[in-house]
Amino acid sequence: MTETTRRTLLGAAATAPVWGALPYRSARAQAANTIRIGVLNDQSGLYRDISGPGSTHAVRLAVQESGITQRGINVEVVQADHQNRPDVGSTVARQWLDRDGVDVIVDVPTSSVALAVNTVVRERNKVFLNSGAATSDLTGAQCSPNTVHWTYDTYMLANGTGGAMVRAGGDTWFFITADYAFGHALERDTSEFVRRAGGRVLGSVRTPFPGTTDFSSFLVQAQASRAKVIGLANAGGDTINSIKQAAEFGLTRRGVKLAGLLVFVTDVHSLGLQTAQGLVVTESFYWDLNDRTRAFTQRLGQTPGGLRPSMVQAGCYSAVLHYLKAVGDMGVAAAKASGAEAVNRMKAMPANDDAFGQGTIRPDGRKVHPAYLFEVKAPNESRGAWDYYKLIATIPADQAFRPAAEGGCAIGRS
Repeated sequence: MTETTRRTLLGAAATAPVWGALPYRSARAQAANTIRIGVLNDQSGLYRDISGPGSTHAVRLAVQESGITQRGINVEVVQADHQNRPDVGSTVARQWLDRDGVDVIVDVPTSSVALAVNTVVRERNKVFLNSGAATSDLTGAQCSPNTVHWTYDTYMLANGTGGAMVRAGGDTWFFITADYAFGHALERDTSEFVRRAGGRVLGSVRTPFPGTTDFSSFLVQAQASRAKVIGLANAGGDTINSIKQAAEFGLTRRGVKLAGLLVFVTDVHSLGLQTAQGLVVTESFYWDLNDRTRAFTQRLGQTPGGLRPSMVQAGCYSAVLHYLKAVGDMGVAAAKASGAEAVNRMKAMPANDDAFGQGTIRPDGRKVHPAYLFEVKAPNESRGAWDYYKLIATIPADQAFRPAAEGGCAIGRS
């Protein structure tokens, strides 16, 4: 076992309650009436701001607002850093499920880690509520009766940002793609939208993940292709660095359009409006979208680091709130006995919360709700702190995500 893996496991174990200090029967009774939630994500790397401790903060609010503890049900929340590595993520997941009594794993940005955790959770018949990972394969070729894909996916992003850029005249593309499952899926799904609209993909380049900070050589290749649009199939710190360096090279002044295919409000905050203005982004949550999202954001308060919540963090809140409603409906014993049955109960119940409004969960595990196309404001359009987006279009829930029949998932098919 590597030292980084060992540190991760020790950190996860340190959050476990000391049941040994209780009388044996009391400990057993408490464990039987306790739902344990494991928040697994990037606590220290390039995805920290969009998930990280902020996701744990959002999960704790969901526990509080679910009212489940007032019904005599205990809920414990633990967290761990998967370091954006599938081996670390799957090792933590196995320890949590096999030894530490965790019933549901939440968040898991980084699609390669999420796909690994997806397999572990299905084998143990527990629950996986994915908010942070984007790959649409989680509701396609690798769908699972134990997994709900909550917040967004690569199809939604391609449908929103990719479709908007093509309609605006961006009919030739070159992709700068993070070389792992997420980047591959995002390039694949966006390329399909470009071609359907009559556009062409002139090429792509794969960038090492994680650890890349200098994107200059990749931007030079993209510029040499003479594509009208450079599609950034990356996220977090990689997207921020790509956009900053493109601005330094003066690419946008030469008429090249940047398509940030996954841009979060925290990325815009880091870039600043002077650099980010004009970017078209697709999100399923924005803190200032309506009265309900503003009310949720006020109750949540600032996430660790003083940031407004990302859609990933809002998704963790929303998914856990709905899961705990299902637990309250079916009972703790039944929910702990079968993760697949807990997910089935979630699918049978309509979702409704202040972060996402009304929604449903399809048989393939895809949580369905509207998506929103935003344009980043110019500095003189912003009214104050975190006033970054203007709404361009709302993509209805039944159009935002890939049709279930096209995903290749066998769940729910006769």
